Amino acid sequence: MREPSSLRAHWHWRTGAGAALPAYLQDFTRFAYLTGWRKGEITSLKWTDVDRDAGAIRLRPEAAKSGRGRTVMLEADLAELIDRRGHARLFEKAGNIRVAGLVFHRDGEPVGDFRRAWATACQAAGVPDKLFHDLRRTAARNMVRAGVPERVAMAVTGHLTRSMFDRYNIVSEDDLRMAAQKTTMYVDTLPTRRSVCDPTV
Repeated sequence: MREPSSLRAHWHWRTGAGAALPAYLQDFTRFAYLTGWRKGEITSLKWTDVDRDAGAIRLRPEAAKSGRGRTVMLEADLAELIDRRGHARLFEKAGNIRVAGLVFHRDGEPVGDFRRAWATACQAAGVPDKLFHDLRRTAARNMVRAGVPERVAMAVTGHLTRSMFDRYNIVSEDDLRMAAQKTTMYVDTLPTRRSVCDPTV
């Protein structure tokens, strides 16, 4: 299964394709990068799904591919992103100022097919083979590597089964190298008085 490295994924968003996307897609894509939500789920989000008092976004069951609603909390980057979207609610059409009901929109209309814009941005960033759906995989990996318990990460991304989540949480050579480094560091802290054959060491 094709999987770009986590470093490549970070570079792609922060200095490459993310910046090269049209303005109306930048927050849309950033939301996917942070949450792992599917394109259709993000497209469906309405302001009535945003609970400002609780600091949360609640995906309606009918808008989720799994048929199960879920919640993501608005902290740090996500909170700032939703604040930006709040400022972008107002748009002009036919000479009138209107208010968008969708969190992510293009002049008040749902975000449509943006494959051409995505391909152009990825080409400019040097990652021409990257798919929008890859952000779902990236989000899952980032959460686990940030120390988020897998069951919590699954609740955010909407994966129903551990086997499917594991397909996204792919172990890379960088992960294996980190494991070796951490193991070495741990072993170096162990007492040296006991024999290496002692199973309790």
